[in-house]
Order: sequence, then C-alpha cells, then structure tokens
Amino acid sequence: MSENVVSTGAVNAVKEVWEKRIKKLNEDLKREKEFQQKLVRIWEERVSLTKLREKVTKEDGRVILKIEKEEWKTLPSSLLKLSQLQEWQLHRIGLLKIPEFIGRFQNLIVLDLSRNTISEIPRGIGLLTRLQELILSYNRIKTVPMELSYCASLEKLELAVNRDLSDLPQELSNLLKLTHLDLSMNVFTTIPPAVLNMPALEWLDMGSNRLEQLPDTIERMQNLHTLWLQRNEITCLPETISSMKNLSTLVLSNNKLQDIPECMEEMTNLRFVNFRDNPLKLEVTLPPSENIDEEEERELFGLQFMHTYIQESRRAGTHVNCSTPSPNSIDADG
Repeated sequence: MSENVVSTGAVNAVKEVWEKRIKKLNEDLKREKEFQQKLVRIWEERVSLTKLREKVTKEDGRVILKIEKEEWKTLPSSLLKLSQLQEWQLHRIGLLKIPEFIGRFQNLIVLDLSRNTISEIPRGIGLLTRLQELILSYNRIKTVPMELSYCASLEKLELAVNRDLSDLPQELSNLLKLTHLDLSMNVFTTIPPAVLNMPALEWLDMGSNRLEQLPDTIERMQNLHTLWLQRNEITCLPETISSMKNLSTLVLSNNKLQDIPECMEEMTNLRFVNFRDNPLKLEVTLPPSENIDEEEERELFGLQFMHTYIQESRRAGTHVNCSTPSPNSIDADG
C-alpha cells in the first residue's frame, strides 16, 4: 500500500515538473512569436515609411504627399514621422478610413482624399486649425462630425458624391472663412440651416440632390455669387431669392419649375441663369439677334429667356409671384 502511495507521489511530482516545463516552453514560444511579429511590424513600418518618403514632393514651397492608383487601404503610424507635411493628395488608393492620428498633422493646409472608400470622418479632424481645404468627394461618408467646425481656417469643403449624405451639423455655421461648398450628388432634401448661416459662403453646389423647395431664409446667404441647383425636384422659388443681391450665377436646369416668378426681375446682378429642362407652362421664343455672333453665344434658356418669359407671362395675365404655385400645379396636386 505504501509503495503504491510513494509511486503515485513520484509520478505526480514528475508530471508537475513536466507541466511546468511545457508551460514555460509555451510561454517562451509565445514571447518569441510576439517578438518576431514585432520585428515584422517594425520592418513593415520602415518599408512603408520609405515608400511614403518617395511620394513626398515640394511644389510652390509646400510639402506634399501625393499618391494615386496604388493600394493603401490604411495609412501606417510611421506616417507620423512626416509631420512636416502641408498637403495630402491621396486619390484612388482604396483608403478605408482617415487615420485617428490625423489631428497630429498640425501643418496640414490641404487634405484631399477624394475617390476612396472612406465611410467616416474622425473627430480628431477638428484639431487641424490651419486646414484650408478639405476634399472628400467620391467616398462613402454618411455623417459629418460637429468637430469639423473647429477647423477655423477652412475655406473650401467638398463632399460631393457620397450618396447617403443628407444633413450637416448646425455647428458648421461657425466656419467663418468657408467660401466654397460642394454638396452635389447626395440625398439632401433641403438646404441645411448650417449652410444658410455660413457668413462668408460665396459658391454653393447642391445639384443632383432631392430638393423640392428652397427655404425663405435663403436670403441670408448675402455673399453668395454662384448657386448650382440643377437636377433636383424644385417646384417653385421663394420671393426672398430676389434679395440675394450678389448672386450672379444661378443654375436651375432639370427641375420641376412651371413658372419663372416676376420677382426675379429685381435680380440685377444676375449674369448667368439656366432654366433648361423644366416643365414651364409658357412656350417662349426669343427674338432673333441682329448680330450673328451673339445669336450663336446666346443661352436659349438663360437671362434673356428669363426676362422674355416674365414679360410674356405678364401680358398673358398668368404671371406669378415667387412661391405662389401655378393653377396647373394646383390642379395636378388636386
């Protein structure tokens, strides 16, 4: 009996020793594997950094990282060693996300990441207080963080062709230097309040969205000189549009306008307007021009057309004020 106990004890002791040795061996192997992986990462980071350095150029005194049509789904942290960069131009590289460390590039003036597959903008973008241009067109962005409003130097923002973008945070009205905004080819159903309250905005493209009407408060955009609204579903125009005294270009082609309101005669600064492909109820023929060159250059649905249409509408007794639906549209709705 005692011999069996001794034998069992000896076996257990040997087993325990081997288990400790195996455990230690596994731990050593795990550490070795982690070390090897770390070496691989370091090597990959160095290789990536070398590749990135090869893509850095200098144009007009500005340090630019320029990559196009290469596979860079993510950007390595080694990029932080190039903190002197003032401009990123990364196009068609399959980039999935803007790195979280973007806020550490305090010298960035231009960030152009158009034509990638980016789905969100990190909140750290707000740390880029020197950023003047942010180009994120042709991506998959659905929302814009309010932190973007902290980019106090931003002058140009392009978010065209993101398909599912439908609103902007109200805080973006704090972008006091923003003059250029492209929101075309998205799914906006109205001009966001943030846009209406941008004090310096001069150029706005909201073409190819789902706008059905323009807000009465559109007159707030007093510095706006160019407004693109083509390919929407706009049925009428607000009377306040005539108060946009600096507006010189207005594109309304491919909408659902049935009339051109009389108040637009007051827009004396208009130099280019386009009403092409709207279901206007009056057929207007422009008088022939005596100058052949002028005849060739004349926009068939442009400024002269607008004034002629309003005059014809007035003579026919069918002219409407802005925002007043025509009888045809009332019948159609009824």
